[in-house]
Amino acid sequence: MRPRDISDAALAYQELHPSDIIMAVESAGYLCDGRMLALNSYENRVYQIGLEGAGHIVAKFYRPERWSDEAILEEHAFSIELASDELPVVPPLESNGETLHHKGNFRFALFECRGGRAPDLDDLHFLGQLGRLIARLHIHGDLRPFNHRPTIDIDSFGVESVSYLLEHDFIPDDIRPAYQSLSSDLLRHVEHCFGRAGNPPHLRLHGDFHPGNVLVSGEQLHIVDLDDARMGPAVQDIWMFLSGDRLEQTPQLNEILDGYTQFLDFDARELHLIEALRTLRIMHYAAWLARRWDDPAFKQAFPWFDSERYWDEHVLSLREQLALMQEEPLHWMA
Repeated sequence: MRPRDISDAALAYQELHPSDIIMAVESAGYLCDGRMLALNSYENRVYQIGLEGAGHIVAKFYRPERWSDEAILEEHAFSIELASDELPVVPPLESNGETLHHKGNFRFALFECRGGRAPDLDDLHFLGQLGRLIARLHIHGDLRPFNHRPTIDIDSFGVESVSYLLEHDFIPDDIRPAYQSLSSDLLRHVEHCFGRAGNPPHLRLHGDFHPGNVLVSGEQLHIVDLDDARMGPAVQDIWMFLSGDRLEQTPQLNEILDGYTQFLDFDARELHLIEALRTLRIMHYAAWLARRWDDPAFKQAFPWFDSERYWDEHVLSLREQLALMQEEPLHWMA
């Protein structure tokens, strides 16, 4: 039986079949050999597809009703712009002059298959190289704004996330009052952090830049998955590479920014945003899981989400963020 309030495209997406994938890829002019491997992605469906006598290709099927065609094409154009300046991104492939393809209810894009290993975050040489790469990306990001993609801000990542979770009764009744009070305090402190940062200008960003979106092959880095490209402050593309406690994060930050500032200036006031952005991401992540909870793939991948224990731990992590936002920011020895 069809779930209520689900579109034809969303239903087809939930029931995406190997034959749908093969037909879609072949409609773009490629001959598949039947080999197929699902890659680690939840927001979209991504597959490595074997080609007749020609290795592999990666096919990304976009979740319906998340991005408009215009927003997807804007991300594609950004990737192509970066690649044209020899930044190691993986841009979409063109077929018949198009990068966004349509087949039945599906929208998809095709990419070269690039291999590599996860980065070593203890390698300070890598962090300096990463900083230089981020700066080069931001030089392009500052040339013009996105017109069809959103901004990383307090309302969309914080206020709307809290409202969604409360309105749809995901928060258990026994911790609901504590969550409401804590969320209010958190959002107020996030606003204070943005104020201390001078409400920095926004530029086009990768938006979801973390170690899982970097592949290392020899001495070469590859940036993958610009699907979450948005407008936002520069430090958004930096803070997710910082790990451990304050003593561990400080030298990591300094290596990244030493590399970054070889190409581009960095306003140290943005360091006030690191814990604020981390807080917004934690809030947004919980709401993202809630918004996707009707997708059977999410129930299978995240069975712990709709449990009392998850929400206890979620509140605890938010309390820790409240304390961290009241500390001095990390120190950059510029």
